[in-house]
Parts: sequence; structure tokens; C-alpha cells
Amino acid sequence: MAERPVHEHIRDLSDSLVALSGSVLRNFKLAIEALQSLDKDKALQVKSADGEIDDSEIQLESQCLSFLALQQPVAKDLRTIVAIMKINDNLERIGDLSVHVAERLPDIGSVLERAFDFGSMGMKAGEMVKKAVDAFALRDHGLAMQIDELEEEIDLMHRVIFKKAMASMKEPAADIDQLIAVLSISRYLERIADHAVKIAREVVYLVTGESARQKDNSYEKLLDSLRN
Repeated sequence: MAERPVHEHIRDLSDSLVALSGSVLRNFKLAIEALQSLDKDKALQVKSADGEIDDSEIQLESQCLSFLALQQPVAKDLRTIVAIMKINDNLERIGDLSVHVAERLPDIGSVLERAFDFGSMGMKAGEMVKKAVDAFALRDHGLAMQIDELEEEIDLMHRVIFKKAMASMKEPAADIDQLIAVLSISRYLERIADHAVKIAREVVYLVTGESARQKDNSYEKLLDSLRN
């Protein structure tokens, strides 16, 4: 590894992250399609694909740790590797949430699926993830800053679904189990949007050096240990 220039290693790791994000987004899209069509075969495909995605995430993390150990990068190169590792973690969470969406498919019927607009919410959440990863690939601070605005739209969708589901639970013929599944799916989609925001904040930190990240100091400790 040491024989190659540092910037080439970082480019390869960045490319691997972007490729991984493509796999995660495709699987998330498949989960939304399965939900909209109540297609159990597609739901099974989502679960199957997640295993390969997990393997890729583990491999990328291992490569990043090896790079840190062997190259001991400084300044912006170090921030880039740490950002890749943090984004990789968020993509792993998004992959898991896609599986959770697919797993809820047997618990929801066609009537409720049509009554709640998961398609629009899923599309918006997927758009957020794609824009956040694009911002990383392009090192585009402005694009990353747009993600917070999109999150407000997702939060509004989630609140609408929550209020509608809670109101439906008060009806005499309400299927409580299905409505709980509706609330769970909406929450999963909201959390995917939250991870897109975290990815965008990593991009802001990477480009500007100014931390806009939420409180999670696990990688800050890693940075400190490498500086000492």
C-alpha cells in the first residue's frame, strides 16, 4: 500500500464508498417498490442483497483502518478517511432500515398501503441520500447544505402519517396491528432521512473543516489518538 501515492488510495476508497451507496440506494428503492406492490418476492430480494452490502461495508471499513495504520495521513487526508468511515456507517444503517421496511410488508394490507403515501416519502428520502453522497463525491458544500431543507419535508410527511394513523386507531373497526406497522415504516423512512443529514454534515466538515456533526465522538477519539 505504501508504494502508491496517498491521493490514489483516497480516491480508490472514495470510489468504493460511492459504489457502495449505489448498491444501498438500489436496495432501498427495491424495498419501496416491494411495499407499494406488496410483492413478497421483492421483499426477499431486499433481504438477500443486504448480505452482500454488509460484506462491502465491512471490507471498506477494514481498508480505511489499514490505510490509517500504514499511511498515518495528516490534515485534510485524515479528515477524508474519517468522513468515509462515518458515511460508510450511515450507509450501513440505511441498508438495515431498508430491510426493516421489507420485513414489515406482511403486516400491512393493500387498503392501508394505498391510504398512506409511502411512495412519495420513500422517494424523498432516497433523493436525500443520493444528494448527500453526490455532495461527497463532488466535495460540494452547497449541495450538502440543501439536505437540511429536504429533511423538513420528510419530517412533515412523517407527522401527517403519524396523525392519520393515530386517528384511524380510534375507529371501531381499526386494525391496530396494521396501523402500528404503518407507524414503524414511516419511522424507518424518517430515520433514513436522518442518516442522509448525517452524511451531509460529514461533507460539510470535510470541505470546510467546521464540524456540524451531531454528538458522536467515537471517531473524534480516533482522530485524537492518531494526532498524539
